[in-house]
Amino acid sequence: MNYRIRLEDVARAADVSVGTASKALNGNGRMTAETRERVQRTAREMGFRPNAVARALIQQRSFTIGLLTGDSYGRFSMPLMSGISEALVHMGISVFMCGIEDDPELAKVHLDAMLEKQVDGIICTGKRIDRQLPLSTEGIPIPVVYAFAAAPEGSVVLVANDEQGATEATEWLLGLGRRNIVHVTGPESFHSARMRAEAYRMALGHNGQVMHGQWSEAWGHEAVARLWAEGTRPDGIFCGNDQIARGVVDALRERGADVPGDVSVVGFDNWEIVAAATRPPLTTIDMNLRELGREAGRLVMAMASGEPVEPGVRALPCSLVVRSSCGGHRAAAPEAA
Repeated sequence: MNYRIRLEDVARAADVSVGTASKALNGNGRMTAETRERVQRTAREMGFRPNAVARALIQQRSFTIGLLTGDSYGRFSMPLMSGISEALVHMGISVFMCGIEDDPELAKVHLDAMLEKQVDGIICTGKRIDRQLPLSTEGIPIPVVYAFAAAPEGSVVLVANDEQGATEATEWLLGLGRRNIVHVTGPESFHSARMRAEAYRMALGHNGQVMHGQWSEAWGHEAVARLWAEGTRPDGIFCGNDQIARGVVDALRERGADVPGDVSVVGFDNWEIVAAATRPPLTTIDMNLRELGREAGRLVMAMASGEPVEPGVRALPCSLVVRSSCGGHRAAAPEAA
């Protein structure tokens, strides 16, 4: 028998009223976080799917969110997409994603298509936080949230906290007893590279040595070659991304330096396909892009529901993922004299 799970069934199983179940699944209403989570978990486990057509007719909404991305490769857009979907799926909301590259005409075509489909809101995302996408959302009649992309003044913007992440990476190396720490990172023209370099210097308490290059394994190899050529032997290297870090680890091994015995290495991004495959596996900073996506989804729906959302940049915390490329434990704090 093809039995459709109803809202009443979910409410009964979660031991709440139908009204409370409806509010919990729509992300509104006042209730405890435990109750909201219980209802949402019960709905997922039971396979409850709201009747989207009926809801759209009643509430005059499409229950669709548009995602415009300039990251066709998917390094940043796919984790964001996963987080957005996780935040919205229990509300019966679908995500309509379009890649716009760096093409203003393509961006306009996709934006117009989303407006024609009457999406409830749009999330715009890119490949770097200091470059705007090639489109204008000024004057469109629906909410827009920017995630991992530059945005016009007065927008709601979500980014990863580069300063906090770089500080944590550098302090972790210091805590392991490393003192000659070099920072190998991407082009200085990138805002994120500058922010991470400044945070590294602040954590060290002096300028340290910052080496700017490309976001690539090849640059990691070249940076180590330069260090060895000038006679510099760091005991810790903090890299601006995981690709650079993988190149650094390989180049150190080629020169007989043990990782992590002689040199501890930390990356940035926690790009699993690179970090987990590095030998040894890479300790790195996770930008928590999935969580950033979840927050973007939550905010755009709050705006679509008429809730006030303060404009401005929200920097979400990064987190350190410890694997094997550092080794050891934090050094004990020196005793007071």
